[in-house]
Amino acid sequence: MNTRRSVLKTIALATGSTAIGHGLLRAQAPSNSTAAPSPVPAPNTDSEGVFKLPPLGYDYDALEPFIDAETMKLHHDKHHATYVSKLNQAIAKAPDFERQTVEQLLASLEKLPETIRNDVRNHGGGHSNHTLFWQLLRKQEKAAPSSELAKAIDKAFGSFSAFEDKFTETSMKLFGSGWVWLAWIPAAKKLEIQPTPNQDSPIMTGAVPLMGIDLWEHAYYLKHQNRRADYIKAFTQLINWGFVSERFSKLG
Repeated sequence: MNTRRSVLKTIALATGSTAIGHGLLRAQAPSNSTAAPSPVPAPNTDSEGVFKLPPLGYDYDALEPFIDAETMKLHHDKHHATYVSKLNQAIAKAPDFERQTVEQLLASLEKLPETIRNDVRNHGGGHSNHTLFWQLLRKQEKAAPSSELAKAIDKAFGSFSAFEDKFTETSMKLFGSGWVWLAWIPAAKKLEIQPTPNQDSPIMTGAVPLMGIDLWEHAYYLKHQNRRADYIKAFTQLINWGFVSERFSKLG
């Protein structure tokens, strides 16, 4: 069975495209881009603290027509920014934990003071989930997992098509707000599709999130209204499988 230290090491390896230092989480633009992006800088916020809102990494309209520019602007500049601000407010009450990365905090929630534990779970989860989410999205043609990841998907689900069907089915069945993930389970050495409520992350149970869809309505309601199926279909056409494959390759 993996120790806490080995789990944290695995998580750190899986976040190879995210530069982490002194508790700051900074997103980088995804690799495997079909064209050089025009990075949108992180907006100025009133948030003061060790955690910072990462830049989106591309223009707000870069995912049109699948996800509209106004949704991306509100989702990143307002919703994600709020998670960062509230996470900073929470962690400021326990400065002994300020030097930990958000992944370390989420992997060891039981070690946090009860007074901030729920806030770190909700807002730290929101920060970590969204920092990964922006990097998962890229408009490109014929995107596919690497051969290494494709073999792991075939082993876990039977085929890539079967994986897509199960991922869509799980996403449609998730009640209320939350996420659905393709996650690596270190103890079992296999891939799983995991639904999580609210802003919970697979990190909280020792798993490594490789890819996930945000199923909160703010992620899609301006364009797709209550048509979750349309949003899920749009999302699957935007998955940056090059980035996901790179994360998988760092698991060792």
